[in-house]
Amino acid sequence: MATPFSATTSIRRSLFHNPPPKPLLSLRDYNGGLNCVKCGSSSAHLCSWKSASNYVRLNQRALLLSTQLSVSGNVLKNRRGVVRAATIEEIEAEKTLIEKDVKARMEKTIDTVRSNFNSIRTGRSNPAMLDKIEVEYYGSPVSLKSIAQISTPDASSLLVQPYDKSSLKSIEKAIVNSDLGLTPNNDGEVIRLTLPQLTSERRKELSKVVAKQAEEGKVAVRNIRRDALKAYEKLEKEKKLSEDNVKDLSSDLQKLTDDYMKKIDVLYKQKEKELLKV
Repeated sequence: MATPFSATTSIRRSLFHNPPPKPLLSLRDYNGGLNCVKCGSSSAHLCSWKSASNYVRLNQRALLLSTQLSVSGNVLKNRRGVVRAATIEEIEAEKTLIEKDVKARMEKTIDTVRSNFNSIRTGRSNPAMLDKIEVEYYGSPVSLKSIAQISTPDASSLLVQPYDKSSLKSIEKAIVNSDLGLTPNNDGEVIRLTLPQLTSERRKELSKVVAKQAEEGKVAVRNIRRDALKAYEKLEKEKKLSEDNVKDLSSDLQKLTDDYMKKIDVLYKQKEKELLKV
C-alpha cells in the first residue's frame, strides 16, 4: 500500500519533470483557412488558450493535492510518535505513596512484635498478657478486653471483671484453653488469675519464643523493603526515574530498614531482660 509520501513524490515529479502539452494550433492545423482542425473553431487561437488554461488549472489542483498529502503525512508521522511523559508532580506523588506505604507497614510490624511480646508472661502481671485471648460471645469470637475490664491488683495477679456477667463462663473457658498456663478462679462476679513463679527452664523456653518472634518481625521488615525496591524498579523501567534516582531512594530505604531493625532489637532485649529476671 502506497504511503502519503510516495503519492506526493509521484505527483511532484509529474509536475516539474513532464513537459506541458503542445499547443493545439500549428501550421498543420490550418486547412487553407483560419479554422482549427481539432475543434473546428474559426478562431484557432481560442483553442490554444483553452488548452493552456486547462493545463494551469490541472497544475494548481495537483499542487494543492500534493500539499494536502504532505501535510497529512506529517500529521500521521507526528501522531505515531506522540508519547505522553509523566509530570514531575505525578512522579513525586508515586514516590511519596511508596514511602508512606513502607513506613505504615513497618510501623504495623513493630506493633505486632510488641503485642506478641506482651502476650508472653514474665514474673510480673500485665493486662496485655490477655490481649490475644478471644471469647465466644453470643456466637461470635471477640477479644477479651472488649467485653471485660482487666486490672492488676498486685504484681502477681490479674482481675477480670466482665461488663456482662453472663459471659463469665465463656471467659473462664477461653483462659483455660489458652497457652498461658493460668488457672482462673471464678467467684460469680469476677475472675482472678494468680501468676505462678516461672521456673528457670520455663524462662529459657519463653526466651526462645521471644527470639523467634523478633526474627519473624525482621523478616517482615525485609519483605517490605523488597516490595518497595520492586516498585522503584518499575518506575525506572517506565522512564519515570533515572538509575541515579533509584540508587538514592534505595539508599534511603536501607537506612529506614536499619532503623526498624534496631527498634525490634530494642524490644527483644527489653523482653528478654524481663524474662530472665528472677
